Amino acid sequence: MERDLLPGRGEGKFLPLVEQFYTLQGEGYHTGKAAYFIRIGGCDIGCRWCDSKMSWSPGIHKLVPVEEIVKSVLATPAKAVVVTGGEPSLYNLDPLCDALKEHKIETFIETSGAYPLTGTWDWICLSPKRNMHPTPEIYARANELKVIIYEDEDMDWAEQCAERIGKDCLRYLQPEWSRYSVNIGKIVEYAKNHPEWMVSLQSHKFMRIP
Repeated sequence: MERDLLPGRGEGKFLPLVEQFYTLQGEGYHTGKAAYFIRIGGCDIGCRWCDSKMSWSPGIHKLVPVEEIVKSVLATPAKAVVVTGGEPSLYNLDPLCDALKEHKIETFIETSGAYPLTGTWDWICLSPKRNMHPTPEIYARANELKVIIYEDEDMDWAEQCAERIGKDCLRYLQPEWSRYSVNIGKIVEYAKNHPEWMVSLQSHKFMRIP
């Protein structure tokens, strides 16, 4: 996708908003931390196991001014915002991050890294996908590598990605929710045999919160 062809014309002043909510981070390094989630529409990666397929088409979601989104954030006690999708790297996120930083809000992003990343980030969670590889530069910027394990081949993919990350980047293996019972045992054993990896669970689904 070309940014200039997306809703908002690539300027980032308006974003196709799928949903926004204040909750606890459920995955990865920041599990259990209160955060405000902003889900942006638009994704052309097409993971068959995606749990937010409603976000794939950007055109069906209302274009919302960044100022309005930030106002909703400030109406909560949130000190951190997680931008997710869809694939948020499709958009120019400079205006959103700039507005959040004016209010000293921490900015986190969850991205496949498929497109060059804009914005200013306190934490970058790279969740790479086999069917559309990340851009080379995102590996060095990632604070956290979180690989979703759906089938056994994803373990090999995780190691391929780990070869490219920085030395301080944290490594997580996360069972895809619909195959949790199939894969969790294998993931646990893998982490025990490869202690550089940790296990991430979708704890929000166990807690039954957004």
